Amino acid sequence: MTDRRRLLSGRTAVVTGGARGLGKAIAEELAARGVSVALLGLEGDALAGIAAGLPTASRSWAVDITDDDAMAHAARDVQRLMGPVSIVVANAGVAEAGPFLDSDPDSWRRVIEINLIGSAVTARSFLPYLLDTRGHYLQIASIASIGSVPMMSAYCASKAGVESFAHSLRAEMAHRGVTVGIAYLNWIDTDMIRDADRYTVMSKVRSLVPRPARAISSAEHMARRVVTSVERRASSVYVPGWLRSSQSVRGVLPGAITQLSRRKLSDGSRYAATGLLGAGGRAAHRATDREGGSTTDPH
Repeated sequence: MTDRRRLLSGRTAVVTGGARGLGKAIAEELAARGVSVALLGLEGDALAGIAAGLPTASRSWAVDITDDDAMAHAARDVQRLMGPVSIVVANAGVAEAGPFLDSDPDSWRRVIEINLIGSAVTARSFLPYLLDTRGHYLQIASIASIGSVPMMSAYCASKAGVESFAHSLRAEMAHRGVTVGIAYLNWIDTDMIRDADRYTVMSKVRSLVPRPARAISSAEHMARRVVTSVERRASSVYVPGWLRSSQSVRGVLPGAITQLSRRKLSDGSRYAATGLLGAGGRAAHRATDREGGSTTDPH
């Protein structure tokens, strides 16, 4: 193990939405660097299996991250059973696509609730412990935080929201020793994206962005960059790196995207709304149908 990889060894981290995809990859990368990981999310069995396979003393909690009481209870459990928390990665997220007017109101709202409200609930639940350890909170954002596109209004609104939330939180926490980072990430090879590729509307959405922005990276590559940013307590990380330059032109992006959309969407085609995408989206949909919604069972 290199000196760099010992920087986080022995610490406890919380990762939300760790049942698959980026969250799972982040948990595995943290554990490879000696971190014990608390995995939080809706899919208890999947989370428990991942936690059991990590090389550090890791555990999981089945919990709806939008439930304030359940998350506060889970946070107390993590602290009691795993020790002081010094890293929190707010990763849990879902997406849907399609015209806003044709979107299902419940699905649209659920995207906002999980991506934005869930991140705020995560921060509210764990910040008291991060204050004790002078820890690091990392918010997973997106290229959609920088430039919104049509047909993904809920996702873009939620990711713009988490960016602003993290900036505000960083300013509040700066004098108290807690650092706050934002991860700006492009398309990731996850089941959510693979599911999206089955829909015509998603191919249309991807045609609206420049060709470099259509590339898909592996979750493992993203996770390595994200965890390295945690080691450095960085205020931001951009994957791929060229995304950083898009910050300098974000003021002109809405107009440019509108002009491009006027041409690309003028063929009269109707695009069906996708509903919540991927296995994580289906789990979120099931959670809204259950009586009582949330559990906080540790594994």
